[in-house]
Parts: sequence; structure tokens; C-alpha cells
Amino acid sequence: MKKKTSTGLKIICLNRKAGFNYFFNEIIEAGIVLKGSEIKSVRSGKVNIAESYAVEKNGEIFLINSHIPIYKEASFSNHNPYDERKLLFNKKEINNLIGKVNQEGFTLIPTKMYFKKGKAKIAIAVAKGKKHYDKRQTKKTRDWNREKARYFRKSS
Repeated sequence: MKKKTSTGLKIICLNRKAGFNYFFNEIIEAGIVLKGSEIKSVRSGKVNIAESYAVEKNGEIFLINSHIPIYKEASFSNHNPYDERKLLFNKKEINNLIGKVNQEGFTLIPTKMYFKKGKAKIAIAVAKGKKHYDKRQTKKTRDWNREKARYFRKSS
């Protein structure tokens, strides 16, 4: 009899551009505070976090510029698609992140949003921006790996 090996993760959206534009130092999982119409829209899978980032306001971390479209069935109690959304960290994590952002020049970039055991979670990367020449090097190695894979496929 085969065992079920499900991790319980259902990925909603990915920020694929983040890996190309930033060096990741560490990735932290956080909960996200959503309203009723927002969670309904998230469950339908129409979320965009490609241009979003996280900032500190009054000792809390907020997600800025994430797009969760309006939920048509919510009528008068709908939400603003570009609202700021609070991220759930404990106090020690918040102080650690604020210190890294202020002193070491890191930024907080969301990499993916997913459901874990029915709760909406977001993976936040503590990242540093790449320069133009770093991006060229990334592109060159990616092209080389693709070419290498083609060569090995043809040879075998």
C-alpha cells in the first residue's frame, strides 16, 4: 500500500522575476492578513505579486503593491485591489528584518504565495538588488546550461 506524500502546499502565484533581479540572502515564511472578499479572490488564483515589496510601518511589516482583484460576488463589501496587507511575523523576526533593511541595505521581496494547511502564507526573501552586469552573468550561465542539456540529449 502506498503512503500519501502530500506536503499540504498549494501554490497560488510565483514571483519569477525576483530571482533574476535580486540575490536572496534568506527566505522567511509569513502569514498574511486578508479580508473575506480577498481570500475568496485568492482561492480563485488570480493574484499578482510581481511588482510588490514589503516595508516597515510603525513596527509592523506591510506588503505593498500586490494585486488581488475584486471578487465579483462580494458586491458592496468588496476590497481595494492594491491595498496594503499586513504580514504576520513575531516581534523578534520583525526587529531582525528591520535591522537588515536599515543597516545592511537589504529589501523584502515576496517570492511566492501559497496555502499551507488552509492558511494563506507568503514567502518573503531578504534580498539585495543585482547590478546590470550580474544580470548578464545570470543570463549567460542559464543559456550555457540550456545548451549543455541540449548537447547531452543529442549525444545519448
